[in-house]
Amino acid sequence: MLFSGNLIKLNSQYLVPVKYILKSSNQSLIINDLIGQRVKISFNGTINCIHCARKMRKSYGQGYCFSCFQTVPQASPSIVRPELDQSHLGISRDMEWAKKNSLVDHYVYLAISSSLKVGITRYTQIPTRWIDQGASKAIRIAKVPYRQISGLLEVELKKNFADKTNWRKMLSNNIDNGINLLDERDKAHKLLKKANFSDYLIDDQVTEITYPILNYPEKVSSVNLDKTPEIEARLEGVKGQYLIFEGGQVLNIRKHNGYYVDISVVK
Repeated sequence: MLFSGNLIKLNSQYLVPVKYILKSSNQSLIINDLIGQRVKISFNGTINCIHCARKMRKSYGQGYCFSCFQTVPQASPSIVRPELDQSHLGISRDMEWAKKNSLVDHYVYLAISSSLKVGITRYTQIPTRWIDQGASKAIRIAKVPYRQISGLLEVELKKNFADKTNWRKMLSNNIDNGINLLDERDKAHKLLKKANFSDYLIDDQVTEITYPILNYPEKVSSVNLDKTPEIEARLEGVKGQYLIFEGGQVLNIRKHNGYYVDISVVK
């Protein structure tokens, strides 16, 4: 057995290609080493909250029990909608957490995962955030002193830019390679200047990201461990937070945070 424990979001290292590591308690599994091999993942029915470790029947907000989902800062509404963050006003589920995660520099960026999208992330998450989204290219366009302002810039740019990723296109590599991110950055800058956000604009170069994938599937189908508790197939690669198996089956690791699984290689 290579791994036995609760799934948690894959760690990544910005290498060529990206290096993916699954960690849980004292275990560490380099996923890249499994690519090209027949892998078996078995879910035993146990789900534990990634915050308090409580056993639960279903998870909320990608890995929390209902109580933690209602109380921990990592699951507050401002995580999805940063413009709602009020930590700069001294209002937060946990101000100590906010000082380290919300009241710090944030970047507004443009990325190409399936098509062009706008997003935000704190400064410590570049390029991790882009890797988690399966972006092939990305560029920072603004830097702000705390989370809420980044949300305001994102809201302004969403009038002209998408903010979602089509995961099916991203995983089948059906992306628009004709997008020039430098030109799009200039367009975004013009829009933000008109909205009086000039002080936050920055110039940056494009970051390109390569993923460890042997073959991209033409079509993809998502696997849910609640419905399909066992997967046994050749691992073709990893992109974003998805394991890609032969035949186009994909498993979203982050969606299954807290699920207890056994992972092995089938000889």
